[in-house]
Amino acid sequence: MPVGIITGASRGLGRVTALALAARGWDLVVDGRDAAALDRAVAEFRSRGGPGTQVLAVPGDVGEPSHRATLARVARTLGPVDLLVNNASTLGPMPPLADYPLHRLASVLAVNVLAPLGLIQLLDSVDTVINVSSDAAVEAYPNWGGYGASKAALDHLSAVLAVERADLRVYAFDPGDMRTAMHQEAFPGEDISDRPEPETVVPALLRLVSERPPSGRYRASDLLAGVTA
Repeated sequence: MPVGIITGASRGLGRVTALALAARGWDLVVDGRDAAALDRAVAEFRSRGGPGTQVLAVPGDVGEPSHRATLARVARTLGPVDLLVNNASTLGPMPPLADYPLHRLASVLAVNVLAPLGLIQLLDSVDTVINVSSDAAVEAYPNWGGYGASKAALDHLSAVLAVERADLRVYAFDPGDMRTAMHQEAFPGEDISDRPEPETVVPALLRLVSERPPSGRYRASDLLAGVTA
């Protein structure tokens, strides 16, 4: 069975991606900061998987080096890791950049940039890396500077890694707006029911996994429309 690691798998895009991969027979190692929510999600993943499908949960924060080391160690018990989906992110505060507390920005960068690279460095056997990005990485939205800067850094990290490692497929994957808890955090009190559910994005992500187009930055909307270049 192929082996994948999905971070931030207890909710949102990470959860529905894990459900889809489990249904396709993948063995998975998943994490999330909320242990109870992660346990509930893992029960779903196991019920969706076929006989023999293994799903191992490692609750914790990807911003912690010891947690990343545990993720990599547990994954290796299942075999060589084929896929890493760096989905876990933190929104952080949303003040204007002139007022952004630098210690909070350091925390956002630790989770959204350093953690994905740290996991990649620990997984020498991985074939495909999907770094979940955002349109905030390329568009200048007021009050999104901290999060957007972290995703722009992740995009560039992905591009450089792809040049340095021709043996890897490295994708910066922009899912677009989704109806998720983190999106709701960005718009407190607003009705976000018009945003698409994360399930609608999964077929685009699965195209990257199954077709393995050249490394690069891909938008879900383009992949869903059949565009890969």
